[in-house]
Order: sequence, then structure tokens, then C-alpha cells
Amino acid sequence: MILDGLADWVALTPTFVLAATALLLLVVDSIDPQPGTSSNALLAGTATLGAFVSFLVAGYFLVEGVGQPRGSGAVDLFDGQLVVDGMALFFVVIVSSVTGLVTLASYDYLEGQAHQAEYYTLVVLAATGMSLMASANSLATVFVSLELASLPSYALVAFLKHNRGSVEAGLKYFLVGALSSAVLAYGISLVYGASGSLQLDAVAAALSSPGDLSGMLGIGVVMVMLGFAFKTASVPFHFWAPEAYEGAPAPVSAFISSASKAAGFVVMFRVFLTAFPEVGGLAGAETTVDWVNLAVVLSVVTMTVGNFAAATQEKVKRMLAYSSVGHAGYVLIGLAAMASPDKSFVLGASMMHLLVYGFMNTGAFLFVALTEHWNVGRTFQDFNGLGKQAPVACVAMTVFLFSLAGLPVGGGFVSKLYLLAATAQAGAWLLGAALIVNSALSLYYYSRVVKAMWIEEPDGDLEIESYPSSLYAAIVIAAFATVVLLPAFGLLSPSSVDAAEMIVDGL
Repeated sequence: MILDGLADWVALTPTFVLAATALLLLVVDSIDPQPGTSSNALLAGTATLGAFVSFLVAGYFLVEGVGQPRGSGAVDLFDGQLVVDGMALFFVVIVSSVTGLVTLASYDYLEGQAHQAEYYTLVVLAATGMSLMASANSLATVFVSLELASLPSYALVAFLKHNRGSVEAGLKYFLVGALSSAVLAYGISLVYGASGSLQLDAVAAALSSPGDLSGMLGIGVVMVMLGFAFKTASVPFHFWAPEAYEGAPAPVSAFISSASKAAGFVVMFRVFLTAFPEVGGLAGAETTVDWVNLAVVLSVVTMTVGNFAAATQEKVKRMLAYSSVGHAGYVLIGLAAMASPDKSFVLGASMMHLLVYGFMNTGAFLFVALTEHWNVGRTFQDFNGLGKQAPVACVAMTVFLFSLAGLPVGGGFVSKLYLLAATAQAGAWLLGAALIVNSALSLYYYSRVVKAMWIEEPDGDLEIESYPSSLYAAIVIAAFATVVLLPAFGLLSPSSVDAAEMIVDGL
């Protein structure tokens, strides 16, 4: 195996690369602190290169079997506080790829803006926290890594300091985030009081007897799930997301709606499947708090409210924000359908949907960033006739939207099929019906954008004078990945199922 003869901490190399990139960005800024074309290009290039290297290393480790049964198994670090396994590496791949696309696109988007070094540093620091979230194996490291990801995100949402909408969105995001952190911390304290441990495996061992499933533990488990529901923008704790996504710079909206959501779900998966299988009834114990049924309710309500709210929007960016809420409901199927006999397939399906979602959702928000760069406007009507002015970008946006809806133009089609198959295996017909109905509804509001771009005539003179290369490159790369994931889905899905198998083994 690749890590034979090396220290265990080498398995954290993708995270170390991101942390080193953040420090290097500060060094670059200290050498050339004046905003300029050369320094801005160097900052964007450094951040993008760091994310790309982290992506390659994590992908290489995943292919080589690091942290997986075909290798030497999961790598425990710091007395089990962190663990590097297939799931951790899989989600680092998602976070790093989204980070690379966002930093690449930000070069043109931030043209003329001050404090660009701070912007790129905050993005990479948030990505570092998200990669640590993927490896967190203790409720303490879960909370610390989550805050490391959240604090830079609050500043990024309010980055446009002279834009009232950005500042207001940042303040709302911070206040709601602080509340959710308090709920999560209190839930963790109750779990610790009931189990006497913070490490996930030790919590599960302490709760292995039905007599240990106390009322205090039940309240703690519910509060932990509610804390994660805030972080993943699940209904009814989603109300911050539309405000934050709409007010933030569009690349930041792409980042927190894709990478942050993936990081929130990997922590949620690991905590509930490792620490609370007894509480969820997955190990056959009687329990008064069945979090699997709670996940079913959250999943159905989240996808339904998110999609119906998206269908009523008149602004494209806000529509994408509510669409992101709906997709959180789809991903929750990974927990809600745990009654399936093939639990690794269920969890792997959710993981693969997050991988595809990372590209198609990021690409859609980056297209909005492109229109903001052109001062096109924010409503559906403002997009009228855009396909004639920017056909390449509009083709890419069409791919993103139809793939998000589940049409066979991108990997989103297969990932939704996998999720539907997971609900069928579990006999969760309500989840399956909700998935089908909401996917059909999403096609309606996604098609409104496509119709505006390709069919409607512009209301006024629409003149596009520049075609920013970095934004275009990021959009095209995301579109290419979305399309390629359609035929390549069958090649990549075994990696997600294998990674999930280590988590659900023995449930």
C-alpha cells in the first residue's frame, strides 16, 4: 500500500495541502500587498493550484485504497479523534473540486475589488475546515472543524462591504449560524452526559445496552440532528439559505451551497451511523427516539418545501437557493432509507448525488456570477435572449439545469435513479414518490431559465462586451464534468459504495 513505511499523518496530506495554501496566500499578499493584475492572478492561481493538488492527492489515495478494506483499513489519528477512510477521501474530492472551480472563477469576478488575498485565504481556510469535517471521528473534532469551516464563510458572504444586500446576508447567516452552533453544542453535551464519551465509536459502545437509551440522550440526539439540519439547510431550518445565497457574491454562493453542504452531510452521516445506530433502531434495540423516521420526515418536507418555494421565485439566484434546499432533501435519503437491506448502496447513492451536485450546482451559480459580471440582471426576464450573445455559457447552463432536474444530459439523471432505487430497496414508497414528484416540479422552474435564454426575445438592447476567461473556463469545466459523469457514473459509484460500506458495516 502507498502509506506503508510512512507515518499515519500522511493520510491527511489533502488537508495539509489546503492549510499550506492558505498560509502561502498570506505570504504572497505580504510580499505584494497592492492590488494589481499580477498579484491578483498570482493569488487566484495559488488558491486554484492548491485546491487542484488536494483534489489529485485525495483522488489518488482513494484509487490506491488508502483507508479502505482493500488497503490497510481506516487510518486513526490522534487517538481516534480523526479518521481517514474512503468516505473522508471521497468528500475531500468534492470539497477540493468545488474550491478549485470557485477560486478560478473568482479571478474575473473580483476584478477591481479590494482585499482579494483575504478572500482567497478565507475560501481555502473554509475548505480546510470542511476537509477536516470529513475526517472528524469525535463530537469535539466535529464541532471544532465545523466552526473552522463556518467562521470564514460568514465573512465571505459579507465580503462586498459596500453592498447592503451582502452585509445583511452575512449578518443573518452569522446569527443563524451562531444559534445552530449553540443547539449543536448543547446536544453534544447531553450525549456526553448520557454516554460519558465524545469519540463516536465509544459513544456507540456506551449506548449498546437498551437500558442506556435515556431521555436525556434522546433530547441530545434530536438537538444534534437539528444542528446539522441548520448546516445543511434542511427544512424547517433553511430560512437563512435563500438570504445568504442571494446576498453573497455568486462564487461564494456556489461554494457554501455545494462544498459546505457536502461537508455538513458527511459529518451527519458519520455521526449518526457510527455513534447512534442503537438510537435509530438499526441494531435492533428498542428506542424512544427513532432518528431514521425523523430523517424520513426531514427528507420529504425539505425536498417538497424547497421545490415548491423555488417554483414561485422570480429571481434566478433565489430560485437556485431554494433548489439547493430541495436537493438537501434528496441527499437525506441516505439516512432516511437506512431500513434497506443494502445500506451501503443507500448511503453510496447519496454520496454520488453530492458528487454530481457539486459540479452542476457550482456551475449554475457560476453562470449567475457571469451574468452579474455583465450586469445583466437577476430576474428570469433579464435572461431573455442571452443564448444569442453567449451561446457556450448558455449551453453549459442548460446542461446544469436539466441535470439538476434529473434529465439524461448529465450525472444528475443517474444519481436520482440510484436514490430512487435506494427508496425501493428500503420499501420507502413515500420517499420514492416525493422524489419523483419534486423532480418533475423542478423541471418546470429550471425550464423557465432555459426558455428565457433560448426562446424569449430580449426586452431591450443586450450588449455583452467582454467574455471573462476564468469564469468561462470554470463554467465549461463544470459542464464537462457534469456530462462526463453520466457515462462514468458506473465506474465511480463502486468507490462510493465501498466507502459507505465501512461506515454501515455491522448495522
